[in-house]
Amino acid sequence: MVNLGNNSNSHSPDQAYPAVHYLHELPQADEERLEKIFNKLDRDGNGRIDIHDLSAALKEFGLSHQYAERFLKQSDQTQSGDVGLAEFIHYVREHEKNLRLQFTHLDKNRDGMVDLEELIDAFKDLGIDMDRHEAAKLLKRMDKDGSLNISYDEWRDFLLLAPSSDIHELVKYWRHSTYLDIGEDLNVPDDFTQSEMQTGMWWRHLAAGGIAGAVSRTCTAPLDRLKVFLQVQSSKQRISDCLQYMLKEGGVQSLWRGNFINVLKIAPESAIKFAAYEQVKRLIRGNDKRQMTIYERFVAGACAGGVSQTAIYPLEVLKTRLALRKTGQYSSIMDAANKIYRREGLRSFYRGYIPNMLGIIPYAGIDLAVYETLKKKYLSHHETEQPSFWLLLACGSASSTLGQVCSYPLALVRTRLQAQAVTIGSQNPADGITAQMQPNMTNVFKRILQTEGPLGLYRGITPNFIKVLPAVSISYVVYEYSSRALGVNMT
Repeated sequence: MVNLGNNSNSHSPDQAYPAVHYLHELPQADEERLEKIFNKLDRDGNGRIDIHDLSAALKEFGLSHQYAERFLKQSDQTQSGDVGLAEFIHYVREHEKNLRLQFTHLDKNRDGMVDLEELIDAFKDLGIDMDRHEAAKLLKRMDKDGSLNISYDEWRDFLLLAPSSDIHELVKYWRHSTYLDIGEDLNVPDDFTQSEMQTGMWWRHLAAGGIAGAVSRTCTAPLDRLKVFLQVQSSKQRISDCLQYMLKEGGVQSLWRGNFINVLKIAPESAIKFAAYEQVKRLIRGNDKRQMTIYERFVAGACAGGVSQTAIYPLEVLKTRLALRKTGQYSSIMDAANKIYRREGLRSFYRGYIPNMLGIIPYAGIDLAVYETLKKKYLSHHETEQPSFWLLLACGSASSTLGQVCSYPLALVRTRLQAQAVTIGSQNPADGITAQMQPNMTNVFKRILQTEGPLGLYRGITPNFIKVLPAVSISYVVYEYSSRALGVNMT
């Protein structure tokens, strides 16, 4: 029988909990099964399941801390902050009754199994937006024996830790245990469900991403300024020499020049990109609520990136100018904008616009394609395992890096065009402004290839590579905490 005395603490809440009633009516097989699950969840072996135990267990399923908090809140009848074996058995027994009821609703032909067609029909009846591809993917995750059907045991075991008995909530749990998408520097925004759109969850996702982006950019700002500084040099410069010059010219605080406007443009860029992405999605799908293919996501993402970049591009130019400014050159962002406008006119705020637009296509395409390929490659070999957050972060870093490599020459040309009134023709960091002008993208490409060779198109890429891992890691950690504070799941 189940040992309820596995916690020797005399004031354990479990001792006063009426679990014996449930043990009398509990079959031996279920008793052993539940005790085994309890012991597996009890990571520290103290006979109690607390938030740390649950978080660690759910993280293996790719689920956020929020699910652990909800499960504990619903199962902790004595409000002690943790769950003993008796409370666990009581909660799970009630929860399994609800799971049985929901399974019966899905099992239309009453054969004890749910197949793909029944799944799609049931979701349609419930008003849940789910296409055939997603339904097949969800069925495959729950189908442990490869029968292409879901038995009640498979349904029960998979959803045992889902902190709800409502079918809509169960489907949400099911979906969120499928995979984790990373949005770090990706030109294709996240897809949101109709429910997330209606409840306002989408703006919480965007807000959490904005906070993560702001912290990540601020922490890696010195590497970003170093990259921009190297990009505009027409001869090879050592990283250490450029860093030394920046410190000598403006001190440690100068390493963060241009960062404020870089953080400032996150909000309008994200909002415009999201709105444009949703609009393009409607144009592509029409009234069909199916999921978009990777190619459609690429088209929608590239279009959204183009619209948002067009709208905020003057801020990109200002960021480059502020990053390259000398001490005392500009007193503020408004001062910089005013001086650039008076001396160079309105067109100067769109210098480098064409290579920037062209760069979106290879970056978005390669980043998205490589990320999806790596993710699918893993899932094809580990069908019943949820990839860890760090594995998906590695996929995101690899895809982002490859996207940057392919689009980097265009990014370098864009930066030189943006900065041309400041540094065109400079041979070293101390040279200052020259009169030589390079008016368009073609001329800049030709000049770089003639005077610097093909490697000149990749000047400054080293600090850019160094920046990827800390930027992604910081973004992940901050997003995890900010999304939790905003009531959003990591997934």
